[in-house]
Formats: sequence, C-alpha cells, structure tokens
Amino acid sequence: MTKSSVIQVPPKGGFSFDLSRRNAMLQQQGAKLPKYRKTGTTIVGLVYKDGVILGADTRATEGEIVCDKNCEKIHYLAPNIYCCGAGTAADTENVTDMVSSQLALHRYATGRDSRVVTALTMIKTHLFRYQGHVSAALVLGGVDVTGPHLHAIYPHGSTDTLPFATMGSGSLAAMSVFESRYKENLTREEGMEIVSAAICAGIFNDLGSGSNVDLCIITKARKEYLRNYQQPNPRSYTRSKGYDFMNGYTAVLSTQIRQLRQHVQVLEGDRMDEE
Repeated sequence: MTKSSVIQVPPKGGFSFDLSRRNAMLQQQGAKLPKYRKTGTTIVGLVYKDGVILGADTRATEGEIVCDKNCEKIHYLAPNIYCCGAGTAADTENVTDMVSSQLALHRYATGRDSRVVTALTMIKTHLFRYQGHVSAALVLGGVDVTGPHLHAIYPHGSTDTLPFATMGSGSLAAMSVFESRYKENLTREEGMEIVSAAICAGIFNDLGSGSNVDLCIITKARKEYLRNYQQPNPRSYTRSKGYDFMNGYTAVLSTQIRQLRQHVQVLEGDRMDEE
C-alpha cells in the first residue's frame, strides 16, 4: 500500500484543553479573564383552585451592588398569561417582549386567545437555540380554555410542569415554604399567603433577593397585578431635609461679619433715546 492511499481518519471527539492552555497563556501575558457575575432573585408560582398565583421580589443586583430596590420581575405575555423572570435583566425582558409580540400576532391571525403551551413552546425553543447563553430562568403561568397551567423554564430550554415552582438564588428558601404548606384546592387567600411567605423567605435568607413582594393572580375571568403587595423591609428611619448640628459639635475656625449698606444711591445717567 502506497503512502498516498492511506486513509486519513479524523481525530476522535472528546474534551479539548486548547482553550484552557490559551487562557493560561493570556494570564501569563497580563490579561485578566472576565469574572463570573452572580445575580439574585426569588420568583415563585402555584396553582390554586381558581387559577394561578405568581410572585416575585423587587431587588435588582449587579454583583455586590443593589441597582434597583423596586424593579418589576413579573412580565406581561398575554392578557391571560404572565411570566416571572430571573437571571440577567436584559435577557428576561427581551425574551418576554419578543414572545409577547409573537403571541399578539398569533391572536390577530387566529382570532383566539393565546394558550399557555404556545408561549411555553416559543420560549423554550428560543432558549434551547442559544444553549444557555441567554440567561433567562422563567416561571410561566396562565389560564386558558384548558384550565390553569404553571411551568418552570430553565436557561438551556428544559421545562417542568408542577403545581408549584420556585426559581432564582432564593429558590431553596422559597421551596421549603411550599413543601411544608402547599395543598390541593387552595383558596385565593390561602394561595396569596403562601406565595407571600415564600417570597419573604427568599428575601430574608438570600442576599440577592430583597425589598418588596409583587403578586399576580390570574383567573379565567380576569387578572390582578398587585404591585408592592407586601413590604417586609420598611425603612426604620426618616432622613431629614437638612442637617442640623448643635453648637460645639463643629469647630469654628474663623468668624467675619460684614455690615451691609442699607441705602443704595442710584445715579441717573444719560437718557436713552427710544426708537
């Protein structure tokens, strides 16, 4: 067999360390690799007797900085479908806005109300296409002709269909409330109390979650968005408009008093001709 007739077999697949070697070389040359940035949120949802209740906290963080103390994490998708978002704020807002516009066009074309499974399919297909690079973890809830539905959507496109769901950095604290207190055929008041308690558990036990509690109650007849339904962390002090210091607290280096003239003499000048 001649050398030219040898079949070139492509290398077998497997994990490659080429990028790790490249990163080590860049670090030796003084380059700084980007740091992992953690975001924090607590979002929950449950199915009760007449519909779905969604809940979220209102703290937006950027690393260790609280950027917004009262942001909105419950997004509109359709008149009967809403969605809570955790992860990167830009990703959650743009994904939900894109799906909301697609659902509106679908309603115009069909003349029917949007179904929850339609929104679920649009979102998970979009997220799976980007293989987790779109950082959007969502709790989708709504009521359509087939009844109430609740879904948890992960950034890679996988989904769960459960009677209650939690996501975000405070999801473990919120899940403990659901596991101990959830039951079937909850009333509206019982469901709102459990969702509020779950969000408060995330607020008090997760540094990335905080501020207030937002609720969204969706039924077949109507929806109700309760903004700042509960404020578990009110400010315990009131900041005055000015700063008043008692005498002796601030050292006076020098004092100078100037007497103002009480009478000002006005000298008349030349008369200006008027046109």
